[in-house]
This record gives sequence, C-alpha cells and structure tokens, in this order.
Amino acid sequence: MVEVLTGVLLVVGAAFGVIAALGLVRMPDVLIRMHGSTKIGTLACGTILAGAAVHFAAPEIIVRVVAIVLFLLLTAPIAAHMIGRSVISTGVPLWQAEGPDAEDVQEQILEERVEDAAKSPPEPGAASGDGEAPPRS
Repeated sequence: MVEVLTGVLLVVGAAFGVIAALGLVRMPDVLIRMHGSTKIGTLACGTILAGAAVHFAAPEIIVRVVAIVLFLLLTAPIAAHMIGRSVISTGVPLWQAEGPDAEDVQEQILEERVEDAAKSPPEPGAASGDGEAPPRS
C-alpha cells in the first residue's frame, strides 16, 4: 500500500512538473510564466517530497521534507514578487491582448474600475483632491 501511495505522489508531482514546463514554454509574458512556474513548481516539488517522505517513513526524513516544503512556500512567492518588480521597473514589454475584442475588453475593464472608484466613498482622513492634506485636529 505504501508503494502505491508513493508511486501516485511521484507521478502526480511529475505531472505537475510537466505542466509547469509547458506553462513556461506556452505562456506569452514574463509575469504570466512566472505565476505558472511558481505555483505549479511548488506543488510539484511538494508532492514529490511527500512521496519521498511516505516511502522512507523515517522521522528525520519527514522533518526534513516538512522544512523543505515550508521553505518553498515561504520563498517562492517572495522571489516571484521581486522578479515581477524588476520586470516592471526595467520596462520589459508585456503581453497585450490581441484580436477583435481586445479594445472592447480593455475599455470595459477601465469603465468598471471608474464605476467602482465612483461608488466607494473616500476614506476618512484621506487627502482631498486639491493636493492639500486634511487639517489636523
């Protein structure tokens, strides 16, 4: 039974790894590629490591696997955020929607954002629109 569970975890992890690799090849933009690779890559590593923990079933191996998975869960989002910031700040060209509906979709998104901004009241203590800070009491 342990061998079957180990095999399933390893195959699922490998499948997620293949999906992450396909995402890196197929996605059109650096940010979209990064999103796919960090999410699926972490899941792939986690399931493969879980398979190793199930197979060996030794307490020291399980502790190491948990530590590695926690490390991945903590560092992958931070690394992705920093890479994303560097991509934006360096001016790397990003993917733009193309096709007959691209402009309509972008206009609809802009209209929704404007409507949402108009519906929400300003927060108390927020700066007024004339560029001056609100008076302090």
